[in-house]
Amino acid sequence: MIMKKFINDSFLLKNKYSQELFDKYAKNAPIIDFHCHLDPNEILMDKKWDNVAQVWLGGDHYKWRAMRSNGIDEKFCTGKDTTDKEKFDKFAETMPRLLRNPIYHWTHLEMARFFGIDDILLSPKTADEVWERANAVLQGGLTARECMKRSGVEAVCTTDDPISDLSAHKKLKEENFEIKVLPTFRPDKAHAIDNPQAYKDYIATLSQVSGIEISKYQDLINALQQRHDYFDSVGCKLSDNGIDTVFFAQTTESELDAILAKVLSGNVPTVDEVEKFKSAVLLECGAMDARSGWTRQMHIGALRNNNSKMFKLLGPDTGFDSIGEFNFATALSKHLDMLDQRGELGRTILYNLHPKDNEVLATMLGNFQDATCEGKLQIGSGWWFLDQSNGIKNQLEALSQLSVLANFVGMVTDSRSFLSYPRHEYFRRILCQILGNEIEGGELPDDIELVGDVVVRVSYQNAKKYFKF
Repeated sequence: MIMKKFINDSFLLKNKYSQELFDKYAKNAPIIDFHCHLDPNEILMDKKWDNVAQVWLGGDHYKWRAMRSNGIDEKFCTGKDTTDKEKFDKFAETMPRLLRNPIYHWTHLEMARFFGIDDILLSPKTADEVWERANAVLQGGLTARECMKRSGVEAVCTTDDPISDLSAHKKLKEENFEIKVLPTFRPDKAHAIDNPQAYKDYIATLSQVSGIEISKYQDLINALQQRHDYFDSVGCKLSDNGIDTVFFAQTTESELDAILAKVLSGNVPTVDEVEKFKSAVLLECGAMDARSGWTRQMHIGALRNNNSKMFKLLGPDTGFDSIGEFNFATALSKHLDMLDQRGELGRTILYNLHPKDNEVLATMLGNFQDATCEGKLQIGSGWWFLDQSNGIKNQLEALSQLSVLANFVGMVTDSRSFLSYPRHEYFRRILCQILGNEIEGGELPDDIELVGDVVVRVSYQNAKKYFKF
């Protein structure tokens, strides 16, 4: 037992102002999770888990990285010859070492919010008790949908390839599931010409599902437009682009035809050819989004699959990515300016993964704002390696000082886990902590209603209005 509950009403809230802001304006606001990686089929089937290890550790590369850093053998992370209980025990063994790591906060928030366990900390000493108590809750009916309902989720947007048939989304809509589950159009593979064989295979599938034979560049754009229209018909309102850096290079359609033919013939393109092709496709996809009235997201800066040995063994998204260091400000400016010149720059959220780029993006926004929408261009929330306390605070600082905090659309989970919704609470507590501290210090007016309006906007209202859900 611990003397004081770690996860308590005042968690992260350091004074009466922070507490009042959170309790009155943030605590009960619904969640709009407009960027996640949940499998819509798991929502459709209302996935159930046999034990807490499956829901906590299955597919969670955040936890796998932490366990590896604690010297835990890979078999207890992704291995198939170890039991779920053995994996859980190794995670519990790692927990006391994770003080000041966000996983320590997230894990105990999840224990409290989903399993009602707020009287003990997870450690080797308590592992058996947490295992038994959490499993009892799971057996009592904590399913995928129930996790969403208990968290106050109003809408989620999954991340979907253009070739997806979106059957799960359509079935969820047909059965009138109370939470909106909408697709997000992610065309990354449509310009991933770096790997000719994989690209050729992808184009063959895209041709099949779109009904358009792709041999020239315009065929590719037509096929993507066909899929874009299909996503729109299913209720899609956002796109997402996961790119390491931003590309901008002038080119011609004949050059693009030649590059596509070269790659489809199995030949590796040059660096210049990759830049030209990606530049062109990204511009066209941005134009499609604007014409459909969608919001476009660009996640910039990940350096992926660094460990080639583990990539061959486990594949992507298994915990071997890191922050990349790219200088993309000039290319991004030209990319946005080109869309703006054409009248094809719609609502756009720009996410950086390197903290050095907070101010770069926050200042970039002001170049292209207009009267069509409050906060038409947004700097996205801290994500992946930046969704910890410092990352969130630094992002909010840059946004507040260089743009308009009151128009910010708020937090996302960016997660594959149904237990990740407390990250919204985590974000809201940090937001209220910052604002409450500044009221106490005299940097903001002692006017809870004035400051509270910003809190409820950022927590919920802005997202609902911005995405037109």
